[in-house]
Amino acid sequence: MLAHGAAAVGIGLVVLGAFARTMMPLRWLAVGSNVGLVIFGALHPSTITLLTAAALLPINTWRAVEITRLTRRVQRAKVAAEMAGLWLKPYMKARKLKPGQTLFRKDDRADRLYMLAEGEMVLAEINQPLEAGRIFGEIALFSPHRIRTQTVRAVTACTVLEIDEGTVRQLYYQNPSFGFHLIELLASRLSTDVERASHR
Repeated sequence: MLAHGAAAVGIGLVVLGAFARTMMPLRWLAVGSNVGLVIFGALHPSTITLLTAAALLPINTWRAVEITRLTRRVQRAKVAAEMAGLWLKPYMKARKLKPGQTLFRKDDRADRLYMLAEGEMVLAEINQPLEAGRIFGEIALFSPHRIRTQTVRAVTACTVLEIDEGTVRQLYYQNPSFGFHLIELLASRLSTDVERASHR
């Protein structure tokens, strides 16, 4: 009875795995199925079933552990992305601007990413203020033509932190937190642009 019960559980988990849409539950269902079929193969006994399930068990277990670790790293990266502006500062150089001075103009070539550290700045074409601590300039930096879409001007005396394109790309590839932060910024800004265009 135990052998047949284990076989039923193993087969049931295989069926459930066929309906799984993501890899993590699929792998863990496969692990459970392998355990059930190993028990069945040992108690019934069935040599082929036992050897097949025993061979697949460590493979599926290893893959399940890998996917679980990756998922946890992604979740940690999402949380760390909220603090991206803080740890990004050591890679950035400070630049002072006077009131009325232009940081860059529309149609300029983009080769840097910026963060407003102190003061007030504005997107001149739409008269939208930039918040202190905000990273900006990322859309043009990652667009195919790398052309600025807005003019950014200092309203008051400002301190701007800047980082060159090469360092930005290295950080993007090496640090998942920074990658998530940039993706969130791009999605947010593009969504805002679409909403603004729809109200014109």
